[in-house]
Amino acid sequence: MLRIYQNTYRRTARKAVVYSTKVICCNHSTLCNITRQPRRNGAGAQWEQHHSRSHEQFLLAGNQARGWTIPPHSRGYGMFVVRILKGALKLRYLVLGGAIGGGVSLSKKYEDWKEGLPDMKWLEDALPQGERWSQFSQNLIEMGSVVKNAIDIAKEDIRSKTTVAALGIPADESQKLQSQVETLQTEIMNVQIKYQKELEKMEKENRELRQQYLILKTNKKTTAKRIKKSLIDMYSEVLDELSGYDTGYTMADHLPRVVVVGDQSSGKTSVLESIAKARIFPRGSGEMMTRAPVKVTLAEGPYHVAQFRDTDREYDLTKESDLADLRREVEFRMRASVRGGKTVSNEVIAMTVKGPGLQRMVLVDLPGIISTMTVDMASDTKDSIHQMTKHYMSNPNAIILCIQDGSVDAERSNVTDLVMQCDPLGRRTIFVLTKVDLAEELADPDRIRKILSGKLFPMKALGYYAVVTGRGRKDDSIDAIRQYEEDFFKNSKLFHRRGVIMPHQVTSRNLSLAVSDRFWKMVRETIEQQADAFKATRFNLETEWKNNFPRLRESGRDELFDKAKGEILDEVVTLSQISAKKWDDALTAKLWEKLSNYVFENVYLPAAQSGSQNSFNTMVDIKLRQWAEQALPAKSVEAGWEALQQEFISLMERAKKAHDHDNVFDQLKAAVVDEAIRRHSWEDKAIDMLRVIQLNTLEDRFVHDKTEWDQAVKFLENSVNTKLVQTDETLSQMFGPGPWTRFAHWKSITQDQQKRRSVKGELDKILKNDVKHLPSLSYDELTTVRKNLQRDNVEVDTDYIRQTWFPVYRKHFLQQALQRAKECRKAYYLYTQQGAECEVSCSDVVLFWRIQQVIKVTGNALRQQVINREARRLDKEIKAVLDEFSDDEERKAHLLTGKRVQLAEELIKVRQIQEKLEEFINSLNQEK
Repeated sequence: MLRIYQNTYRRTARKAVVYSTKVICCNHSTLCNITRQPRRNGAGAQWEQHHSRSHEQFLLAGNQARGWTIPPHSRGYGMFVVRILKGALKLRYLVLGGAIGGGVSLSKKYEDWKEGLPDMKWLEDALPQGERWSQFSQNLIEMGSVVKNAIDIAKEDIRSKTTVAALGIPADESQKLQSQVETLQTEIMNVQIKYQKELEKMEKENRELRQQYLILKTNKKTTAKRIKKSLIDMYSEVLDELSGYDTGYTMADHLPRVVVVGDQSSGKTSVLESIAKARIFPRGSGEMMTRAPVKVTLAEGPYHVAQFRDTDREYDLTKESDLADLRREVEFRMRASVRGGKTVSNEVIAMTVKGPGLQRMVLVDLPGIISTMTVDMASDTKDSIHQMTKHYMSNPNAIILCIQDGSVDAERSNVTDLVMQCDPLGRRTIFVLTKVDLAEELADPDRIRKILSGKLFPMKALGYYAVVTGRGRKDDSIDAIRQYEEDFFKNSKLFHRRGVIMPHQVTSRNLSLAVSDRFWKMVRETIEQQADAFKATRFNLETEWKNNFPRLRESGRDELFDKAKGEILDEVVTLSQISAKKWDDALTAKLWEKLSNYVFENVYLPAAQSGSQNSFNTMVDIKLRQWAEQALPAKSVEAGWEALQQEFISLMERAKKAHDHDNVFDQLKAAVVDEAIRRHSWEDKAIDMLRVIQLNTLEDRFVHDKTEWDQAVKFLENSVNTKLVQTDETLSQMFGPGPWTRFAHWKSITQDQQKRRSVKGELDKILKNDVKHLPSLSYDELTTVRKNLQRDNVEVDTDYIRQTWFPVYRKHFLQQALQRAKECRKAYYLYTQQGAECEVSCSDVVLFWRIQQVIKVTGNALRQQVINREARRLDKEIKAVLDEFSDDEERKAHLLTGKRVQLAEELIKVRQIQEKLEEFINSLNQEK
């Protein structure tokens, strides 16, 4: 049989064709080649001959030429095999192409699978890195080598033992060797066990890490999607919206809820805890602990947790530490809700409890009804509790869970009368008798049977239940209490007599099932009606809004606050765009307003009244230096802060005059600006910087050019004129109106003013005689003035004369200073030549030039601080105040007021409630 090894056929247009066939004989390893050479120059006749033959004949001739003998009957079979192989070889291209395509597809699939693998980079923080990983790997390698060596040693010992036995070694030595082998085997087993434990530990940690990764990955995926809320959560949100909307119970809120009522210490809170399967409320020995309504939303979930409505923290109810924190938080919220000397509060504390096997419902735990008040309670505590309880029970769709203490006389109960008033037919009341374990020992069994059969009280109810809420131990868990309850009802003779009570009427579990079933039945019966009521309320509010504010959108307080916040921050940005010249003018005016009084009263007047020009300059230098080292920098910072405040307020006032201004923000803006300004303070280091600048500036005592001299003279004249105006106002109040004013305005002078006028006439004579009079009067001058007045029947004392002298002399001095300023206006060149020895006394001009230079450099420094630092710091203060105000609902309600705001708030709230009701109804219908 022949096998074709290779068959290649190639053709080209211009080149010769080489056709080679290699034939391998099955019985020989000889490789036979038949090569057809190209025809060149008439040669190759053999090739033509072979070419003209058929392929089979050519193969036959080639084989015969080499001495191969093929039987005739095998020739046809061989040709058949050749044809098959020839067709199979044609398929190699298809196979090869398929292999290449499959390889590419497989490579792509591998890359997709590789990209889909979880990102394990987060394990880098959990697993050891660097040297720690190297050390860990080395320890594992060493442990493996130890195990391997121990196994090898054991094998060698076993071989040696066998060899010893074969060689006939004595028994003692054999036992010794046997003990060594056993010791080694024990060590090997210990090492193997230790190694196996390490492997199991690593595998466990690997599984935990894998599980954590899957949880994180699942949470990451679920957070991206919208979480579908349960029915009870949706219903609880509706009730939360209603509690915030109708705080005064003035609206017909008739949505179903379970209202837990009972006398104080009757066990109502314990019943609620038993239904919630957790001790979530604080305990007290006879003390009122429930001081506010507590709305508890029960829902089924994989973990037993609790969470308040306004926080994100979840309390793990399986941990005692979290339970203690939860009880403390409940007590804190209750005490914080009580204000104004009250004992109880209407403010609702909302929380959600989820856990396996919990029945879905919403319960409201109310303060216990009391019959007697203690001295530490408010005077209206009893009435407040009664009114609150009636408000909740008056809801026609509320399920009343009436709690009765079974260990006390039934006639002492106060709650049954209230329940009868609100639900006389008992169509929505469930009666619960607590502490029946104590009742079995203390009370008459027949009375207990009558209570549970509804024959003792005239009050009617849907059902009567008996529960055990504990053994009187504060540290008992809910599981222990429930187990005690079940054991009690199994063994109690009271509840096992024929016809006394049905089994479904006992235990907290049956009670929770019954309450939940009744709750959802009430919800399904009434929810559509409540949604229609809110739809009508929404329509009425929208109509009222369109009639009163047709061109405005209904914006609530939060939206209005955000808009006001943006406008305030825009004004802060505008503050930084004020020009440098405007800042300089504002700061210069504010600085002189702050400093002028000190300059006149403490520097200029005392120095000018010293008597000589040299003493004037000396006193000025001393006082200015003391001032610059102490009060001047602080006063300058104060002036800068007031200038910043004034400019910011002026920007706010200008914004009010804009055509698109909304006055609803005015009160809020004013409060924010006032609070931010109150908190803001200039940087402390600014004072030290200003002190250095001001001291250096005051050291310069020489006016450098005529322009500065003229400016100083003008500054002096303006300042003196301002003081003259103030002094004239003081004199006018002291001496009364002048003749023209009295004639034109029909005014007259008082007796005291007349007396002041008489004193002023005598003082004017003194100043006329001595133009350079000193600031104070001598004793002789005082006596002369008093005696002269006595001749005119005017009795005055020396203090009265001195009080009149001060403003009179002030005006005389200022007039002289103004005259000197006019004389010095043209004395600059004389001043530059003679200096301090100048014939014209211009020391006051130099003083005011120095003050003016200090104000200029101080104003420039303050301007740079305002632009570079203080405006941004004020911006931060305003943002902090706005953030605080945004979280304070009471303050926003106080600052954003008016019919427009109140109507928009009510409309938005009703719209939210109606939308949540419709969403809940749709989900409820889908569940059906």
